[in-house]
Amino acid sequence: MKILIIEDEKQLVKSIITALRGEGYVCETAYSAAEANEKIIIFDYDCILLDINLPDLSGLTILEKIKSNNKPDGVIIITAKNSLEDKVKGLNLGADDYLAKPFFMPELIARVSAIIRRKQFNGSNKIVFREISIDILGKSVTINGREIDLTRMEYALLAFLVANKNRVVSKNAIAEHLSGDDAELLDKFDFIYSHMKNLKRKLTEAGSEDYIKTVYGLGYKFSA
Repeated sequence: MKILIIEDEKQLVKSIITALRGEGYVCETAYSAAEANEKIIIFDYDCILLDINLPDLSGLTILEKIKSNNKPDGVIIITAKNSLEDKVKGLNLGADDYLAKPFFMPELIARVSAIIRRKQFNGSNKIVFREISIDILGKSVTINGREIDLTRMEYALLAFLVANKNRVVSKNAIAEHLSGDDAELLDKFDFIYSHMKNLKRKLTEAGSEDYIKTVYGLGYKFSA
């Protein structure tokens, strides 16, 4: 799952990245509204953490842009401790949740997880597709009730494919989702082929059908 952090306090960003990456999330950053606007136009995110008080523009203006473009990204606004007006404005503009500074990282992780479950998995902590069961909170996968050993990248890849089941996802989309700001990976798809090959092998060896299909020239599709 890919998170965009729009925040100008670099030490806070560093702490957020450490906490979210520890939970298996891919993180991208924007330290200004100008940088954020570029990224939200080009990319989709599972959740955006949006500071209201940016140096060059109000975060509420960015939120308006996200919603006017009908982007599906979940948004958590980050506000000053006593800024009730900003919270109300943000929620009225379509933010999914808010956090007041200072906040504890476990609370942030819980809220990000809740947004993603609500947006992509109808609020469920578990995704079930035939014999495959994905535990969103535990970040584990079972086949016919037996847990299989996946790497963090393989788990992220499977969750992304299942969240987009019956849709063709391009290699570019997968690379962006898995690598975040590691832009040098985006032109090299060998790492996708490697993770995809290992994931397909582990699933079939555990007794799953092969639901991951290659759509030549386009990408991959997860479907029965």
